[in-house]
Amino acid sequence: MSGSGERMPRLLALVPYLLARPGIRIDEAAQDFDVTPRQLRKDLELLWMCGLPGYGPGDLIDLSFEGDTIVVTHDAGMNRPLRLTGSEATALLVALRALAETPGVADGDAVRRATAKIEDAAGQARPAGVVVGGGVREGARAARTRETVAGALQESRALRMRYYTASKDQITERTVDPMRLVIVQAVGYLEAWCRRAEDVRLFRLDRIDGLTVLDEPAAPPAHARRSDLSDGVFSARPDQRVAHLVLDPDARWVAEYYPCEELAELDGGRLRIGMRYSDEPWMVRLVLSLGGEALVESPRELADAVHRRAAAAVARARHLTSTSDR
Repeated sequence: MSGSGERMPRLLALVPYLLARPGIRIDEAAQDFDVTPRQLRKDLELLWMCGLPGYGPGDLIDLSFEGDTIVVTHDAGMNRPLRLTGSEATALLVALRALAETPGVADGDAVRRATAKIEDAAGQARPAGVVVGGGVREGARAARTRETVAGALQESRALRMRYYTASKDQITERTVDPMRLVIVQAVGYLEAWCRRAEDVRLFRLDRIDGLTVLDEPAAPPAHARRSDLSDGVFSARPDQRVAHLVLDPDARWVAEYYPCEELAELDGGRLRIGMRYSDEPWMVRLVLSLGGEALVESPRELADAVHRRAAAAVARARHLTSTSDR
């Protein structure tokens, strides 16, 4: 018996596996996937009905059988193994290393073997079937930051950094005691005890700058507790208001960079979002920085503030040729 939770990863891995081993015997492939030949035949019959939208000739996965051997004759684009992003690989390594050091772990050898395999995949070896690549939401600077943070966590070292707080449009210097790396909705965060705030804080990796590993141990206080992220990174506060904005296609990045509560697709590639804010001047600056590619639907007070700020800027610039001629 093979449950759906086990079958789906196997189906996704089967086509790249078979492409790398044309003409492999069914019983040999079944042994590699730790299923019976009968179960593997059922998987192959299901793959015949999978493919690209349209589901006509040339869209579906096609297999060829000769005796007890299998050959993929059309892969429908499923020609690459499943990928781990760099962030996912780091998060797994940090969790596995912490687990290996936890007293009472039932099978420490299995944890160490899994750690070694992921380290190999993230390094030069990269065995077939395990690939680590850059995540779409992680730039080069965030990747370097993640590697530095992961090293500090492994060595239990404190960090000094410059951090940009988007909600306040403010850059601050902080010394923190790292606690863990987390990935939430494809975005990497460092959770740490912040000595400046004297509390546990989440720091988005792509907003960290000037990161330095200190020659002193990380020492979060005993009462420091990890955040409950089951409902996401950000929780609503009573003092926050919600801005409803309509973003043009070129401004859709706002919904990825800032936490949004509501998302609705509109015609023409536009996007309606609901975004919490506590500092109105910051929200006004954000809207104006989008250069007319964002419309404030509500609240009315925010729309009026944006209009006043824009009108004042135009008035101050009237002596310039480009504005006085209009």
